[in-house]
Amino acid sequence: MPYAKTNRGELFYTSSRGATDGPTLVLVHGAGGTRLHWPAQLRRLPGATVYTLDLPGHGRSAGPGRDTVADYAQAVAAFLDAVEARPATIVGHSMGGAVALQLALDFAGRVAGLVLVATGARLRVAPAILEGIRTNFTGSVDLITRFAWSAEASPRLTRLGQQALREVGSDTLLSDFTACDRFDVMERLGEIGVPTLVVTGSADQMTPVKYAHFLVEHIADAHLVTVASAGHMVMLEQPAEVAQAVQDFLGK
Repeated sequence: MPYAKTNRGELFYTSSRGATDGPTLVLVHGAGGTRLHWPAQLRRLPGATVYTLDLPGHGRSAGPGRDTVADYAQAVAAFLDAVEARPATIVGHSMGGAVALQLALDFAGRVAGLVLVATGARLRVAPAILEGIRTNFTGSVDLITRFAWSAEASPRLTRLGQQALREVGSDTLLSDFTACDRFDVMERLGEIGVPTLVVTGSADQMTPVKYAHFLVEHIADAHLVTVASAGHMVMLEQPAEVAQAVQDFLGK
């Protein structure tokens, strides 16, 4: 499995090669996640070249994690340089969606499009969650898990999600949620000039549907897909529907 050597450290990634004239996608996971938070239907999207990476401090990538979205965006930009990717559609979930927005604002030449999944232009985190990660990591993981999945999600998926949060550890999870809490580009969305798909789950408790509507209303070339009965982990709860939405978006 490959590592990309960048000036921001080594980043682990997987890739699926598509047609030479097909689109390039980069999948960026959310807080406390890894590349495995993306379903196979997206990691191997037909016809596309897809890079799926572990952010610094996550999965198999070197640490530590970062405590600002801008730092994560710089790491992804360095990754794009290291793998010599042409301008890519950045597909980001939650905190990864914030990273995608930051890339479009600060590294516009590297971004051909955006797919923003269960995210927002501002991602404030309750102080009790930040303090809880410091003082009661296990309890906080349980709480985050309850909010992250819909009532329709399978128990197996929720258990795997809970285990993944525990494995990433309290330091990285705290850095991620701190980065989310500091993130706010609400006043800059009008600067984004690339085609954008916004995907939201109708039952998302962490980034409610109103966040998605705000993105669509303030990004000029943005389109909304709402997945019924799905929660914050919409791409794992309804992978086929999300993958089809991305394929349809790329085909426009």
